[in-house]
Parts: sequence; C-alpha cells; structure tokens
Amino acid sequence: MKSELVFGLHAVQAVVKSAPQRIRKLMLLTGREDQKLAKIVAFAEREGIAMERWSRTKLDQLVDGENHQGVVAECDRGELHDEAFLFRMLESLSVPPFLLILDGVTDPHNLGACMRSAEAAGVHAVIVPKDNSASLTTVARKVACGAAEVLPLVPVTNLARCLKKLQEAGVWLQGAAGEAAVDLYQADLKGPLGIVMGAEGDGLRRLTRECCDGLISIPMAGEVSSLNVSVATGVCLFEAVRQRRAVKP
Repeated sequence: MKSELVFGLHAVQAVVKSAPQRIRKLMLLTGREDQKLAKIVAFAEREGIAMERWSRTKLDQLVDGENHQGVVAECDRGELHDEAFLFRMLESLSVPPFLLILDGVTDPHNLGACMRSAEAAGVHAVIVPKDNSASLTTVARKVACGAAEVLPLVPVTNLARCLKKLQEAGVWLQGAAGEAAVDLYQADLKGPLGIVMGAEGDGLRRLTRECCDGLISIPMAGEVSSLNVSVATGVCLFEAVRQRRAVKP
C-alpha cells in the first residue's frame, strides 16, 4: 500500500487522534521536547505508534525543506472519497447538508486554507474537479492544520454534472461572483447549501456559473476590488454559519 507524509503539529495531531491506524511511524526532531510535541507523543504512545528521532537535516530533506515543525508522520493513504461516497454521505446526514465547492483552485496553499475554514465552519465535504485543481499535497495538508485529516475532499470527474445531481438531491447552490447583484448578507444561506467558489483570478467557469441557483457577491468598501479565494471562502462560509445558527431551535 502506498504511503504519504503528513507533517506539522496540527496536521499530525489530527491524524493521530482521528485515524491512528493509518500511521506507520512518527519521525520526531531530536532535541525537541516542548509541550506541543509532548501531546502528540502521549497520543502516539497510547496508540502504540512507532516513533523515531531524526536530525533536522534528515527531516528537512524528507519534506523538501517545508516547515515540518519537528514532526512528520508516514501514513497509509486515507479512504478514497469519490462521487459515490459523497451521495452516500448526504443520505446519511441528519442535518441539512453544508458543502463547499471549489471550481479550479490550483494553489495548494489556497486549497489548504479553504479546507481549514471549511472544517471550522462545520462543512460536511469539499468538492473539487479532478482536473485543473490542486490536490491534497503535503503543502496543502500542512496549511490545512489538520482539517485535511478529518474533512472529506471529493474530486469529481465532471463538476457540472455533479452540481446538477446535488440540485436534484435538494442542495441549493450559491456561487460567489464579484459582479453579482445580490450581496452575501442579503442571500438566504440556510437549509441544504453548497457554496461555490471560483478559481484564483478567473472566478467561476461558465458551466459552473450556469449550474448555480444564485450568485452572490461580497460587498467591498475599500479600493481593493477582490479578496484572495481562501479569504473570500471564509467570509462566505461564516455568514452561512451565522444564518444557520439563527434558525436552530
């Protein structure tokens, strides 16, 4: 079975807590004994996970110079999340679905940041096209700060077709577009919802835009005309959280 590397304190702690059976071994920085790393070590000891101490040079080489924060986990690859998984998950939910769809976000840093915001907001899954989209690289996992280990990322072959199937399942799709006449705070973001965000710079593709039930914009008061996609995603998701909390009994 193929393995993958997960590194960084938050990301490794998340996989140790949520899926310890995936971890083959932990590589820890020699000489680092602080409280944050000690918490991971304690979890790993309880789960019987093998641990080794490595020099900083060896750890740096292992992750190609990325900031590992003194801990790297070699893991079996996680569960495959595909379109069939997505619709099984939707059927199993006891609350209205809350989804994030990223249409062509190609920067792994942005993907990781979007995953982090989505997990914090209580999103059930993040959907991306298989082609022309960032994947869960080690960089994306690191930026996600553990969200990638607990929040399903679902690559789909045909995004437009998947969006139509979501609509047939009762999910209302709101696409973010700077020119939209309806602003975020006027839109109804309660109930079964998918927030659809476009690519860095280009925004939503035509077919994706046509699949949306509505388009929303973030009102901008300053001179800057747009936000980074991960920042815009966080703004949209947490306005949805605010509205959805307001209707709870």
